[in-house]
Amino acid sequence: MRYELSDYEWTAIKPMLPNKPRGVRRVNDRRVLNGIFWVLRSGAPWRDLPAAFGPRTTCYNRFVRWRRAGVWEQIMDALAAGHDPAVQMIDTSVVRVHQHGACIADNNHQESLARGPYEQDSRGRGLQRPANPSCPHAR
Repeated sequence: MRYELSDYEWTAIKPMLPNKPRGVRRVNDRRVLNGIFWVLRSGAPWRDLPAAFGPRTTCYNRFVRWRRAGVWEQIMDALAAGHDPAVQMIDTSVVRVHQHGACIADNNHQESLARGPYEQDSRGRGLQRPANPSCPHAR
């Protein structure tokens, strides 16, 4: 499926998961993790979790329990420690524009490209641009 862990990813994460040696045996950790990742990546509510990942309550409860216990933080720290800190990446699929940034008209954008990123006064300070009258936030 789309959001499932590869064998390589699973072998990296498996040793970091909490081990419960006593009591009732846990359901398949890999299947539950795949269900958690499916919900987080798809943005769907927990109630829409496909049956292939097991009961939604199991996935949700494990996600919450591990969050409270700091398991997710430990996994992220361990995975981040294996990479060069000088290399950073931003996935643009999750970067949002501020609500006022969506109101820039194309003609203002073209003018700003022609005169540079911003205008300056005689002291080198940036000048405030006039509001775009077509923007609903400018009213």
